[in-house]
Amino acid sequence: MKLRQPMPELTGAKEWLNGEVTKEDLIGDKPTLIHFWSVSCHLCKEAMPQVNQFRDEYKDQLNVVAVHMPRSEDDLDLEKIKEVAKEHEITQPIFVDSDHHLTEAFENEYVPAYYVFDKTGALRHFQAGGSGMKMLEKRVNRVLSESEKAAE
Repeated sequence: MKLRQPMPELTGAKEWLNGEVTKEDLIGDKPTLIHFWSVSCHLCKEAMPQVNQFRDEYKDQLNVVAVHMPRSEDDLDLEKIKEVAKEHEITQPIFVDSDHHLTEAFENEYVPAYYVFDKTGALRHFQAGGSGMKMLEKRVNRVLSESEKAAE
């Protein structure tokens, strides 16, 4: 995805865990962080505490949605996905993308990967890999402060 492109529709999930959301649920109210992860991704698991901290710290200002992107046949086991999600305290809605519908819509090739959308649903930041959480936090804060100014 290119910057400023609109958020794709959140359709084609094999299953939703922790509740289901739509694009319409996420747009207009507050910015959104969508993060791609996989049960077989070591870096994803390492970064999850920081993602969870974002989710909890900004719960009133930021929507957070997880997308489980399988990287192999082993990653398709729904019970394993539920187990790892519980183990890593992923309580936000999880789009289980077993058929790569959302992965393709986002043109995403990486896990972990982070997409920050402003409250209009336009992509404002993309980041891949396990490092750079400080940069992600800066970008999230920038989008949040723009949203607050727009609300005034």
